Amino acid sequence: MAESMDILEQLSVTFKKFAVHGDHKATGKELNGKNWAKLCKDCNIADGKTTTSTDVDIVFTKVKAKSSRVITYEEFKKALEELAPRRFKGQSKEEALQSIYRLVANKEPANIGVTKVLKAAAVDRLTDSSRFTGSHKERFDSSGRGRGREGREELVENTGYVGAYRNAGTYEEKMKDK
Repeated sequence: MAESMDILEQLSVTFKKFAVHGDHKATGKELNGKNWAKLCKDCNIADGKTTTSTDVDIVFTKVKAKSSRVITYEEFKKALEELAPRRFKGQSKEEALQSIYRLVANKEPANIGVTKVLKAAAVDRLTDSSRFTGSHKERFDSSGRGRGREGREELVENTGYVGAYRNAGTYEEKMKDK
């Protein structure tokens, strides 16, 4: 009996860890469908053979309240009871439930392999402003820092006696052309 209590405490810890995963506002009392699917995948409940991600989604929909988008800890245990006979077909209902509890107990969300680190050499080569040519070259100063709007467009000075007069000091050049 003490061992089963220990497993239930471990289940509770796992439930809370997955409930708050990816959501800084989560309280840890409710598990959404996305985190339920992640729990099943990370704990090897959804193995792709006996239990698929579709089975996981169906069980989630079955145990949650009709208008709800999340499941509570009690509904979580019901969902595990639903999945146990599917995942462990050769075992009795009680043995299957204990096996699925052992899969889930004391696990936490896996973050390894979620985002890949970019290859630094390729990024360095593509962001090296000294290799840029043409109009792209004008967008960076000699140190490689971006020049912002100044580098993207030819800025016009709004100086002069008249408000709409642009490019102060160019009047003589305009008059020569005529």
